[in-house]
Amino acid sequence: MNIDFQELLNVTVRALSSLLALFFVTKLLGKKQVSQLSLFDYVIGISIGNFAAEMTINLESNEINGILAVVVFGIVAYAVSILTMKSIVLRRFFIGTPTVIIQDGKILEKNLRKVKFDINDMLEEVRSEGYFDLSEVSYAVVEANGKLSILPKAENRPLTTKDMNLKVNKEGLCANIIIDGKVMHNNLKNMNKDEKWLEQQLKVKGYDDISKILLATLDINEKLIIYERNYDIKPQDVFE
Repeated sequence: MNIDFQELLNVTVRALSSLLALFFVTKLLGKKQVSQLSLFDYVIGISIGNFAAEMTINLESNEINGILAVVVFGIVAYAVSILTMKSIVLRRFFIGTPTVIIQDGKILEKNLRKVKFDINDMLEEVRSEGYFDLSEVSYAVVEANGKLSILPKAENRPLTTKDMNLKVNKEGLCANIIIDGKVMHNNLKNMNKDEKWLEQQLKVKGYDDISKILLATLDINEKLIIYERNYDIKPQDVFE
């Protein structure tokens, strides 16, 4: 068996080059790319991986072309991440929106079909979150990245209020009524409120400029929580 050491060297150099290109592109995209993926992130990820593999193994291909392809896809993904931070419409198009599949303990069959889940898929996801009895679930939401989030019924939570004989307030999902300084009119309407009510509540809390609000949520008990924009706050480096 003849070993072509020159070819092995070429593969090694190409592998290191593709690894460095992937590392810097991933560094550019941030942690989002290596966490739960949206559909767009998934497409970008497998495309970049395919380019890197082709560049490494196919010695007849031009190495520069492979690196260029990885960089171009990385730049596109970075540009989309910037645009989706600035535009809610583009965020919904590229990233998607959460979908409620269980509401007040009732299965929403139409939404199940929307996320391409059948009953077995749903039950499997619910079990993976630690709930083997569906009657314990109050709300279940399929996030944009496909992860299932569950709000259990109050009496089925760890150290439940039922066990402590405490009065349980009426509850439901919080509505995001302001996102990135913009009023979510449909969400506000679903909470049986209008812009006039919102303006009054904001004035009471001392907010005259809605653009200063990053996020505002409203729950079923009419509890309004406001999160301000805080570009100037330096995060504590507790995870170094």
